[in-house]
Amino acid sequence: MSQPPGRLLGIDYGRKVIGLAVSDPTGLLATPLQLLRRRTNKEDFARIARIAAKAGAVEIIVGVPLPPPDFEGYSQADTVRRWASRLAAAVPVPVRLWDETLSSEEAERLYRDHNRRQRDRIDDLAAAVILQSYLDALREGFAPPPVIPVEK
Repeated sequence: MSQPPGRLLGIDYGRKVIGLAVSDPTGLLATPLQLLRRRTNKEDFARIARIAAKAGAVEIIVGVPLPPPDFEGYSQADTVRRWASRLAAAVPVPVRLWDETLSSEEAERLYRDHNRRQRDRIDDLAAAVILQSYLDALREGFAPPPVIPVEK
């Protein structure tokens, strides 16, 4: 399975900052794009829609942290799923969830490797790690996860 034609936008959701990354048109490489300081969902979704349109993104991939198998109760994954569902209703392109397990650790390694200043955030790097993982999985033949349904 290959990716749809066009760029993909990757998102690392955070309560204060949203990290964004974009793929090249061929789906080989994800690169950090920018950080968005959170405002309201409505404003954030409008900004993400504008950024996706400007980048020519045909889909949005949102990283979701999967809770451990024995975890019970409300998790960060539940928060991200709810947020992504609202995003899907607010943007004109499909939105998919992708496991972001270990993306923060990989982003921290990249952070050190790129000698970023301490005050720089790593959320855009985490978004690139999430998106690169998705692109690699597609190239390896994994089927993409389902698109988040838009409730009407």
